[in-house]
Amino acid sequence: GVAEVSPLFAGRGMVRLAGDRLAKRQKHWQSILIAACEQSGRRRLPILNPAQDLDTWIAQGHPCPLLLDHRASRSLPSLPPPGPAVALLIGPEGGLAPAERERAYQSGFTGVRLGPRILRTETAPLAALAIVQALWGDLRDKGTGTIPTHHYIPEQGTTS
Repeated sequence: GVAEVSPLFAGRGMVRLAGDRLAKRQKHWQSILIAACEQSGRRRLPILNPAQDLDTWIAQGHPCPLLLDHRASRSLPSLPPPGPAVALLIGPEGGLAPAERERAYQSGFTGVRLGPRILRTETAPLAALAIVQALWGDLRDKGTGTIPTHHYIPEQGTTS
């Protein structure tokens, strides 16, 4: 399952939260993580990292870094099985700016598409995580183990 969630500020993000508004949003995201774990019966709560700029996050380095990019030529099933973890970078509505995508690629990210459709920012992570779990995680045959996935959603200022 998801081990960490890192909200990111990208160039095309609609709102740049700060101060009390950012603290309130972080608390909201934490409550969503807790509710999701309760609903699914998961005992480990994913880490909610503080919101940060995309470039800062990219520079930190990540295991098996994948960028969801509808322009990519590869799909998740075409990749070899990853190591013990995967990092997924999902852009805001409208996607990452071309320069942001290029910086991710230059930092070692592999572009992957989820098929012929362009999914919304809210649904792309769920689809990607389901595919990762079905290919390499605990949605495979019982007893094969799990791969911790890192799920990163750039902040876009939407409310739930």
